[in-house]
Amino acid sequence: MKLLLTTLHSRYSHASLALPALAASLAGVAGVATVIREYTVNERPEPLLERLVAADADVLAFSCHIWNIELTLRLAAELKLLRSSLFIILGGPEVSFGCHALLTANPHIDLVVRGEGEITMAELLRALVASEHGALADDRLMAIDGITFRSGDEIISTPERAPARLAELPSPFTAGLVDCSKPLVYLETSRGCPFACAFCLSSTENSVRTFLEARVENDLLQLMQQGVATIKLVDRTFNFDAERANRIWRFIFAHNRTSHFHFEIAADLLTDANIELLAQAPPDTFRFEIGVQSTAVDTLAAVGRSSDLERLFANVRRLKEETAVTLHLDLVAGLPGEDFAGFTASLAGLLAAEPHHIQVEPLKMLKGTELRRKAAELGYCYSPFPPYRILQSRWLSFEEIGRIERCSQALDEIYNSGRFGTTLALLSTAGVGADLFTRLQQPLRSGGGRLAALFEQLAGALTGLFPELATELLDALRFDYCLAGYPGSSLPSFMDNDRAASASPATLQDIGARLGLPRGERVRVFAARFMRDFTQKGFPPAATAITFVYRRDGQGEKVLCLAVPEA
Repeated sequence: MKLLLTTLHSRYSHASLALPALAASLAGVAGVATVIREYTVNERPEPLLERLVAADADVLAFSCHIWNIELTLRLAAELKLLRSSLFIILGGPEVSFGCHALLTANPHIDLVVRGEGEITMAELLRALVASEHGALADDRLMAIDGITFRSGDEIISTPERAPARLAELPSPFTAGLVDCSKPLVYLETSRGCPFACAFCLSSTENSVRTFLEARVENDLLQLMQQGVATIKLVDRTFNFDAERANRIWRFIFAHNRTSHFHFEIAADLLTDANIELLAQAPPDTFRFEIGVQSTAVDTLAAVGRSSDLERLFANVRRLKEETAVTLHLDLVAGLPGEDFAGFTASLAGLLAAEPHHIQVEPLKMLKGTELRRKAAELGYCYSPFPPYRILQSRWLSFEEIGRIERCSQALDEIYNSGRFGTTLALLSTAGVGADLFTRLQQPLRSGGGRLAALFEQLAGALTGLFPELATELLDALRFDYCLAGYPGSSLPSFMDNDRAASASPATLQDIGARLGLPRGERVRVFAARFMRDFTQKGFPPAATAITFVYRRDGQGEKVLCLAVPEA
């Protein structure tokens, strides 16, 4: 019997963890040949269907998420029309709830695996092998916990499966089943979460199970030795046990060569010992995603979110001051009790903490969550289509949610991009904070990837919103544009009076030599005058001439230094 395990990623760069984990657990099932195929939602459906048909599988199992469920259901329906004998299974977080409605609406699906799939799939495949030359008897399926299946005109669900003993599950990395050539590889060291937030699927299991540390270290070592670019740990709260977190971080420090690591943590659970150890993290190696969600205590209490906000922000400040960890803070807009003014206050709290990145997402009514069950009672209106974003609520209008989504995009383009540090600092000194992002009326787009177009749009938006600062803002934007890369001839209109500095090859070579570059390596320069000295703290008003020196590397031309003296 041939089993095809497949999924549709949101991006090509991602490597599946669920499918290799299932395949590793099926290795001992006699009579089953397992094949893994990974695709993306960005591919055309027709070639995808051709590849799935060509796989010539007897059983096909899709891993389903909010980003791929619609295309998955289309492919499954077309596959069934072409191969009526194909046994189609769905699993994953998007189909683990509401299974009866799903099977009723999609008669081409034979069975749904709910929750963790390793043990369930092994039992199911044994049952399928045993019935390969005859009908699959219902009594065989009834003996398998954690599935929902079709039996004639009926849809039957068996009891929930008890959580797996993680120590008994084989490692997909040891089995060589994970595609470690991808730029981003997922790894889990635990399952579950110590919190029970009403908007999160992890609330269905408010306890934590851990894999054996020997397995965790072995998996990490394999990934680091293979030079995986980014290892993203999918643990919902990696530092739920502070001592355990430190042991794993020490192991990484001792063995890592070039990999980068992404962790989801609760900042208020960090201890002094954690932060002291994290001071050893080299720059651009650790990235922490910290879910603040809201800075309103009553709102957090309404969704069962236990968080010490004072300690959280104090630890964020310490991480910024004492470590080189990249900090990514999250907000969920639209939680109960938080109106637009409340959202703005929460965003202002995150901006004041000055993390490296801020992400804002409108609330999603995920299947299986408490908030989705209480949506009508709480006055929520949400889309019936994935990702189930809220459309309006008792506290936010449809128009306000649109403003929040524009705010999220503006944060990505302006704050998270790192291109506008001088402009943002100038606005901050003028007392402009969250209003910058919440008052933008139109989304910013970088016009076919042209950076000049993005700067043009932002200049127009900022001078319209803050006309009293227009002259200073345009000056700061000019400085930021020069820092973003060699301006050349592609200049925004507010830089009409700026021109690339001309210098002889000998002069450029001399500048390179004085900067210690290899002999013969040339640089490029761009000179401009500014009303403020943006190289000094506080940006003192003073007409200042600055020369930007650029050197090409693998990612383009970057600023090497400023204000190189004349030869």
